[in-house]
Amino acid sequence: MAPSTDSIDIAPLGLEPGQIVQEFGWDEDVDDDLRLAIEALIGSELVDEDYGAVTDAVIAWFRDEDEDLTDLLVDVQTVLKSGGLVWLLTPKTGRAGHVAQGDIVEAATTAGLHATKTLAIAPEWSAAKLVSRGATH
Repeated sequence: MAPSTDSIDIAPLGLEPGQIVQEFGWDEDVDDDLRLAIEALIGSELVDEDYGAVTDAVIAWFRDEDEDLTDLLVDVQTVLKSGGLVWLLTPKTGRAGHVAQGDIVEAATTAGLHATKTLAIAPEWSAAKLVSRGATH
């Protein structure tokens, strides 16, 4: 039986049907309900890190113990269309793997991105919206 996606409001992510969304940092701890809700909205599966064509948006799961956040944020932009959305998903405050907001801002800035807002998107995960510097969304 598939998990219910009714309790997850993904509207704030700004994704639309038909978009190609690339996923980075998948592991056993990700929120499957969130993933399924995104896939239901866009009408297809998320594409993985090795996808080589242009994408409309990225969701990137990152935990404090993962390799390097700046490198990840540079990598996620490789096939992302100009003005595409980047959502950095990190464990909420007090959860194992939590990433400090200052670390997110610093890594985003170094990678040429700007953190614009943070949402409590799932029970264990926060989502930080990252846009190209100078973008208005």
